[in-house]
Amino acid sequence: MDLTLPLDYAAIERILLHRYPFLFVDRITEFEVDKRIVGIKNVSHNERYLSQDAEGRPVLPPTILTETVAQVGAIMILAKPENRHRLIYFMGIERVRYRRPVRPGDVIVIEANVVRLRSRMGVLRGVARVDGKSVIDGTMTFALESPADRDARMAEAAAVKPSLV
Repeated sequence: MDLTLPLDYAAIERILLHRYPFLFVDRITEFEVDKRIVGIKNVSHNERYLSQDAEGRPVLPPTILTETVAQVGAIMILAKPENRHRLIYFMGIERVRYRRPVRPGDVIVIEANVVRLRSRMGVLRGVARVDGKSVIDGTMTFALESPADRDARMAEAAAVKPSLV
């Protein structure tokens, strides 16, 4: 796979299984294998998942912001040739802080750095900024699984499930 930067939306679709409207990353601008990645999310007025703040102004929900950071980290992990056919699972978040609201017109710059990386799991530290100011930061844990392992696990679960009488 060609990883010529910047990676556009089409290149990101070749890495992640996510598709519109659940693919939130617009572009990847920086990439250091097993170390660091930087992505961009442009927030527009016609985003289908915008909510409203107390004054009725549109705002990007924190859950979508968290998922956007996770997707940038997933791109870094799944872009490696040995991980291309693996599945990535978002296992948890720790010490996540939402610093300020994100609104239509904002350009979010998302950076994910590897804290720990093993063959089947890892930890990333993510920070997203708008105009250089942090809007979210936290640590995210993920797990990797091959499709064959997933199929075997699902078959085993189906075999032990008691049938209804």
